Amino acid sequence: MPIPGNLLSATTETIDPNTSGWTSKLNCTIQMGIGGRTGGGGCLAVRSVAAGEMQARTVSSYPVTAGTVYYVFADSAGASTERIGIRWMAGATELSVTWSLTTVTSSVNWHRVSVAATAPAGATQAQVLLSSTEAGAGVSHFWENVYLGAPLRVLGNLLPFNTESTEVDASGWAPVVNASISRQAPVVNWAVDNYTAGGQTLAMTAVAAGNASILAVDRPTVTPGQEYLAYAYMQPPTVASVAWIELRYYDSNGNQVQATRSVLAPPTPATGMYRQRVSDVAPANAATCSLAAGLDGASAGQVLRLETIVITAAPELQSGTVVPYADGSFEQGVAGWTVTSGVATLARTTPWGYSAFDGAYSLAVTSSTASASTLRSARFPVVEGANWRAQIIVHPDAGTWTSVVVRVRWYDDTNTDLGASGGVSYGVPGSSWYAMSSDSTAPAGATQAAIELVVTAATAASILHVDQVVLWEVLPQTAVTSDSDRGYATLTLRELPLDDYTITVHRVAADGSRTLVRGTSGLIDRQPITSDLLVIEDHEAPFGMQYYYAITVYDSSGGVYFTRSSTPVTLVLADINTAWLKDPANPQRNCLVTVQRAPDWQRPIEQAAFVIRGRRNKVVLSGRRQGLEGELAIWTRSDEERAALHLLLDSGNTLLWQASPGMGVDDMYVSVAQVTEGRVGALAQEQWRAWALPLTETDMPTTVGVNGAAGRTWQDVLTEFATWQDVLNTYATWEDVFLDRRTG
Repeated sequence: MPIPGNLLSATTETIDPNTSGWTSKLNCTIQMGIGGRTGGGGCLAVRSVAAGEMQARTVSSYPVTAGTVYYVFADSAGASTERIGIRWMAGATELSVTWSLTTVTSSVNWHRVSVAATAPAGATQAQVLLSSTEAGAGVSHFWENVYLGAPLRVLGNLLPFNTESTEVDASGWAPVVNASISRQAPVVNWAVDNYTAGGQTLAMTAVAAGNASILAVDRPTVTPGQEYLAYAYMQPPTVASVAWIELRYYDSNGNQVQATRSVLAPPTPATGMYRQRVSDVAPANAATCSLAAGLDGASAGQVLRLETIVITAAPELQSGTVVPYADGSFEQGVAGWTVTSGVATLARTTPWGYSAFDGAYSLAVTSSTASASTLRSARFPVVEGANWRAQIIVHPDAGTWTSVVVRVRWYDDTNTDLGASGGVSYGVPGSSWYAMSSDSTAPAGATQAAIELVVTAATAASILHVDQVVLWEVLPQTAVTSDSDRGYATLTLRELPLDDYTITVHRVAADGSRTLVRGTSGLIDRQPITSDLLVIEDHEAPFGMQYYYAITVYDSSGGVYFTRSSTPVTLVLADINTAWLKDPANPQRNCLVTVQRAPDWQRPIEQAAFVIRGRRNKVVLSGRRQGLEGELAIWTRSDEERAALHLLLDSGNTLLWQASPGMGVDDMYVSVAQVTEGRVGALAQEQWRAWALPLTETDMPTTVGVNGAAGRTWQDVLTEFATWQDVLNTYATWEDVFLDRRTG
């Protein structure tokens, strides 16, 4: 799949099926290589003509806007170091070149190189440059997965692109103590589709022996009571020292009011990049936040590298969970967990990545004897009378465990213990990760709850790992609501399985007929499940008839894992004189219009008539009679309705026409030909317009997906743009803001 937002063509990006997007600029020839990463198997082989630097460039120049930041990256491999650049052009004239840092070392394994820069004054186009310096003639350097476009950043990150990635410079960071700041380009083999990871990293160097730290200059705004998660990829020095990141909160005067640290436990030796996480709830007096990083016990000259640095609202390990991220994921320690009875001890697993279901760490429960121990979490807010589900995921690491009991202990608002639920006891049969849950109803007066685990070891020195602890109110697995005023129904599916499961969703009418429902990737027919929660807005649901949704989930082998169905639902079109015109791909453009006259339908047919000598009647050869064609006459009653209808019609997409039931017209997908917009009177100020829409019946589009913000929020807009004028300069319409369609 092409890199989102890439200005380069798919062929230029992936070098498949040929090298037509590339040409020599200096001391090289271009050839097709093998062993690429992007699926087609091809890559760009740049071969030196003589010893020295060689450069390749894109054949095409791509339009850019002066003053706008652009980003390039590629994956590379070869016997020498390399760099990548942006060649700024004004027509055929080169204005300047922005080069990345040269990689610290060479590597024959694929690794990332990248750079970002602001297009200089006068720049109208740009090219991508690939450069390496070879020791002799006939040496090949390999490239692919090439991107040129707007900066790619982590959605929801409160930090701006250059602080997240350091691709432009290191100005987003400042030393705090005993540190200097620079940028370096180490050799790092990122996943081919990890587009937010670059080749240039932030480097903190300890000036002298002792503790050293740096701090992000940006102070993004936070909401008191909201839990935030910060993380960064860290490459610690190989000589012993303690690497850490710290989430800091500040009040409105800029005073630090809270700091939460998370220490990296790297493998030995530590040679890679390790993503370390830290989370905490913003205190009541918090106004802003920032992220610090550092080394404790550093030697002079030791370097800590950082990449993909993020502060964002903490994700939910399970939709609706009341357990904070720190208490459920154990990324920075054991959080609020304690041992209330027994000999067990608690610790975070080590080293990084040794054992985890979520993130890089889990809770290690160690029992020195064959006995039972009770573990208890901190207390979390609940609602009395509601049904709650506690769930953990466990993995036996050493020894043997007889059982694990999962239960909930309830408390009132004075912290009085109201007792524990009966719980569910589970055996631990093997060495895999096992999900264990327990449902219970919060008793009268309960306002808090703690999760309790009673773990029984069968042998001494047994170790059990616990991860992804959640407690949530068990809402209906399947819920459906109707919004007749806006012409759609909402289907909510909860507790969906992850990991190689797919889903199909049908709309089932009263007569038993089934129609696939549309999602963001087209009709939802065996689409991969990427979240335990799926919310579908069905803008193609019929009016005036009862229907329900049928859901089928398939396992990795293609067999049916389970089925569900929703309760019946009906949409109502209140005014029989109105009709909906909808764009299945862009429901934000849907229009409710007033019908003047329904079409008089025609059904064309291809025919040829032949006169046969001696026969009275002609011989007629016919094709299949085609669908309906006719002219729909409608009114718009205001300038706003008129502008909305123009927006709907502008794309030329296939539309869905839905009239009121009983009007003799079924829901119909149509193509609209040349449109006539007429005035209804001689008065210039009259806002009513009469429209003639020539319709041709078409089939339902099957591959069209519902466009959306793809996870972007207003916070991303606020982070990416300093002023509203910058937003106006970048997007032509509010819909373009919603869909992130930038001008230029």
